[in-house]
Amino acid sequence: MLESISALALVILVFAVIMLYLMVKTVPQGEEWTVERFGRYTRTLKPGLRFLIPLMDKIGAKINMMETVLDIQSQEVITKDNAMVMADAVAFYQVVDASQAAYEVRDLERALTNLAMTNIRAVIGSMDLDESLSNRDHINARLLTVIDEASHNWGVKVTRVEIKDLAPPEDINEAMARQMKAERMKRADILQAEGQKQASILEAEGLREAQIREAEGRREAAFLDAEAREREAQAEAKATQMVSEAIAAGDIQAINYFVAQKYTEALKDIAGSPNSKTIMMPLEASGLLGSIAGITDIAKAVGKSTE
Repeated sequence: MLESISALALVILVFAVIMLYLMVKTVPQGEEWTVERFGRYTRTLKPGLRFLIPLMDKIGAKINMMETVLDIQSQEVITKDNAMVMADAVAFYQVVDASQAAYEVRDLERALTNLAMTNIRAVIGSMDLDESLSNRDHINARLLTVIDEASHNWGVKVTRVEIKDLAPPEDINEAMARQMKAERMKRADILQAEGQKQASILEAEGLREAQIREAEGRREAAFLDAEAREREAQAEAKATQMVSEAIAAGDIQAINYFVAQKYTEALKDIAGSPNSKTIMMPLEASGLLGSIAGITDIAKAVGKSTE
């Protein structure tokens, strides 16, 4: 009798442990579990200690609610201008509704991968090669919009889609390298031409400035020369006036002054002639000296008169 009671108690204890195990669940942080009652979805368990009705409720799916990285394998894509490129990408998504992710799609990651690969072919196929290589941000934005809209019913939020690599064939790479080299040489030639243009402009401006300064120097020199001639003329006029006054006063030395002056100028012209080699002519030195003495006497007379 005691043995049967002990066996019954042991069975009850085991049953109670099993029931407790089936009833109490601990959901870890970052996950949500769906609950099914007789095979039908009823509710979602949030992180923490949760309770079920044993034998009626069971855990349907354990969904990771954290943001997940999805690698999209490389594939060949034909562009609008019939160029073949290898494209691969990476996507980031997060489940926002555990029930939809569990019951609206089978194998969520596979579905997202195929959806992304299909849209990569569609987006890049609608663009030229040069456009696709230079507009990755535009491609990423279009892929994000399309994939996020398509996966909305799956309870998923696609946060980012990035093209990792676009690799054209080797012959296209070589052609692009030659094109880039030609473009750089063109820019170098343009910069060199611009530099020569600037140098020519600066040289012309320098020449213009030099010519202006030279003209100003000539003008200044002409002004000073004219001023010197004016002063010389004033001195000559004053000398002529003094001699005229001396002649009017009956001084014979004034006449000798004019004769000596003209005589000296004539000798200067003869000596400065390029055709003259040797000059032989009578020269009365005493007459010339007398004329110079007469000039001295006139100067003294004028000096006394001014005193």
